[in-house]
Amino acid sequence: MDKHQQQLSLAKSSRQSCNEWIFRDVPSDITIEVNGGTIALHKFPLVSRSGRIRKLVEEHRDSDISRVELMNLPGGAESFELAAKFCYGINFEITPLNVAQLCCVSDYLEMTEEFSKDNLHLHAEQYLESIVYKNLEMCVEVLQQCENLLPHANELNIVSRCIDAVASKACAEQIALSFSRLEYSSSGRLHTIRQAKCEGDWWIEDLSVIRIDLYQRVITAMKCCGVRPESIGASLVNYAQKVLTKKVDLVSTGHQKLVVETIISLLPVERLAVPISFLFELLRNAVMLDCTIACRLDLERRIGSQLDIATLDDLLIPSFRHGCETLFDVDMVYRILVNFSQQDDGEYDMDGVSIFESDSPHSPSQSALLKVSKLVDDYLAEIALDVNLKLSKFIAIAEALPAHARTIHDGLYRAIDIYLKTHKGILDADKKRLCKLIDFQKVSQEAGAHAALNERLPLQSVVQVLYFEQLRLRNAFSGALSAAMSPRDNYASLRRENRELKLELTRLRMRLNDLEKEHVCMKRDMAKSHSHKFMSSFSKKIAKLRFFRHSSSRGSSSPSRQSYRADSKVIERTCASIE
Repeated sequence: MDKHQQQLSLAKSSRQSCNEWIFRDVPSDITIEVNGGTIALHKFPLVSRSGRIRKLVEEHRDSDISRVELMNLPGGAESFELAAKFCYGINFEITPLNVAQLCCVSDYLEMTEEFSKDNLHLHAEQYLESIVYKNLEMCVEVLQQCENLLPHANELNIVSRCIDAVASKACAEQIALSFSRLEYSSSGRLHTIRQAKCEGDWWIEDLSVIRIDLYQRVITAMKCCGVRPESIGASLVNYAQKVLTKKVDLVSTGHQKLVVETIISLLPVERLAVPISFLFELLRNAVMLDCTIACRLDLERRIGSQLDIATLDDLLIPSFRHGCETLFDVDMVYRILVNFSQQDDGEYDMDGVSIFESDSPHSPSQSALLKVSKLVDDYLAEIALDVNLKLSKFIAIAEALPAHARTIHDGLYRAIDIYLKTHKGILDADKKRLCKLIDFQKVSQEAGAHAALNERLPLQSVVQVLYFEQLRLRNAFSGALSAAMSPRDNYASLRRENRELKLELTRLRMRLNDLEKEHVCMKRDMAKSHSHKFMSSFSKKIAKLRFFRHSSSRGSSSPSRQSYRADSKVIERTCASIE
């Protein structure tokens, strides 16, 4: 049923009900037309209460007017029926569901004290002041009725007075609740009992029924009155869920877009006033409904300020843009990461106050960086499975955090390995670019063992892994030996090893000098003698060298294996030069 048919139906029902209470024994002398429907009434009771109808009748006194059309009457036939009953002296109950209609229609018909004492407008205003404005639920009901009475309800300040009453009542209840939670501790100090989530915020559900423009005015008034940011946030979440979960069509899509943009503008500036999952849900809807860029950027900044409490599911935002090849919106996540890393650059206004209030007014703490770095590595592992993901975007996400954010590179190595496995045709140069992101000194022993056998890694990376693994083993062995000895024994051992090394170096120098002399003699003998004689001479020289080594070792109680290996290497070099 469209609006015109609904108005005709109301007019017909009003005409039928009027027949039940008008004077049947007195013929009607005036017909009132409202929204296409007509009602036969009597002039005298109407002109005695309505200044507007009296003026219309007086203007046409000579022609004896019998028909009056009331254009744009607020509330339509239903409101006029109530006003007509009042003119005829018939009692009816004023309620929150009709008081706004009575105010508007009485103002339209000029049923005020200027034309008649104790008129309809006075009764309606008294009911508002004495009953409605003192009760939050009634104010919300009146606001809901005012949706169909605009702009008349605005002009009469019914809407603004109800909004102010709702805001002040909600704030007063929270203040009263806060005082009721104060108690003295055992030490005699006054403290506050921990409050349950949204305790005392029963009005949140009531506000979800009013139209978005009126809801926006209510929340703005609540902020001015000092209602808690958490309560405002809970109300925004509840309102959004009621609207955004409804079935979507062409008409409701535009309405949902308006709701999302309005709720984003109403978000409290305080950090954690709303769950971060709700911010991500708003962001998804903002992209899907093509909300303004300003709204989306505002959400990205808010999310960036508390990214350390986000989850992987939050970050996996589908790509809604036409022509986008990737499964997920990587560019949006990159902007969020930039906002997280640069909080100290963009979160302050001219007075130095944080736009998004947080525990720390500076750049992210190390604990927050650690959480986000793990989150980013998990995100990289997910998007690495996308065959259409470009290398430049993968690297941009990996480098979005500062270098000191990752203390362990296992997650990053895993994500890069998945990318290499998915993108098998990647060039060697691109492989090197990827692996430069990994600090192999910061991978665990398990990840290092996997990387050492990973055929997908470039050779340089494998060499780095092996080198750092050898370095780790040596440090671990040295640490184990040092831990087994007391500090005094450890110092004595180091001094002893130092002395032995000095003696070994001295012996090596002496042997090297002898070998050089012998080498010169060998060359001379080789030039003069036959090859057989040379080999015989060379055998004798070797025997002499061995004798020299044994004799030089007698001064030491324990011959060194390192000196033996050094001798062997020197002899090998000498033989190679002779050949």
